[in-house]
Amino acid sequence: MEDLDTVLGKAVALLRAFGPEDRLLPLAELIRRTGLPKGTVHRIAGDLVHHRLLEKTAHGYRLAGGLFELGMRAATERTLLEVAMPFLQDLYERTHETVHLGVRDGAEVVYVAKIGGHRQARSPSRTGGRMPMHCTAIGKVLLAHAEPSVRATVLSGPLERRTPHTVVAPGLLEQQLERALETGLAFEREESTPGLLCVAAPVLDTDGATALAAISVTGPVGRFRPEAHHNAVRAAATALASTLARRPGGL
Repeated sequence: MEDLDTVLGKAVALLRAFGPEDRLLPLAELIRRTGLPKGTVHRIAGDLVHHRLLEKTAHGYRLAGGLFELGMRAATERTLLEVAMPFLQDLYERTHETVHLGVRDGAEVVYVAKIGGHRQARSPSRTGGRMPMHCTAIGKVLLAHAEPSVRATVLSGPLERRTPHTVVAPGLLEQQLERALETGLAFEREESTPGLLCVAAPVLDTDGATALAAISVTGPVGRFRPEAHHNAVRAAATALASTLARRPGGL
């Protein structure tokens, strides 16, 4: 939650007013979403335009390229993406299904990369987007390797039912997490989106217990069999982990 008593907090609130599907927002909508006075929104939006974080058009405002430039300077994610991309591309060539790379942020998955071809399954994931951990394969495998306090928080909190197949029983989810620790794989079966199946493997740190990230392969019900891609996704995750371990200073 942004502190709206500071200029920085108001500026962040303005930027965060844009949702994943928003391409442009009129001034009135920015005022409504932030709850800030019209004059404040107009002034801060002008400053953000000056610094290339927003772009002003005849119909409102949209996020500008300066945000992309800043995002690409995020050291950990940028390094991870640069090192991981060849492995993700190889995995796509082996499967010709949608490939994801994700990291944990709090109780959510943040997707660092997504590769899909012409026949990729329709998926709500997007690069830079977030999803709850409990209903995604990447999220489950990251949660399985998270600190006990993180697991306890997720398991004790409300588990959103996104589809009729979403696992919302803490006991059943915990069993799946234990299974992920044993096998090095986690699955989603239409739990975040109807019609999608997914298998994921963790990219482990040198301690063999902490997950730096996770890689998944996703496909549609009817064509995609997660079991057919166990070895491929596990091999990609292991190879990436090995490469990261050899880097001076790691991530």
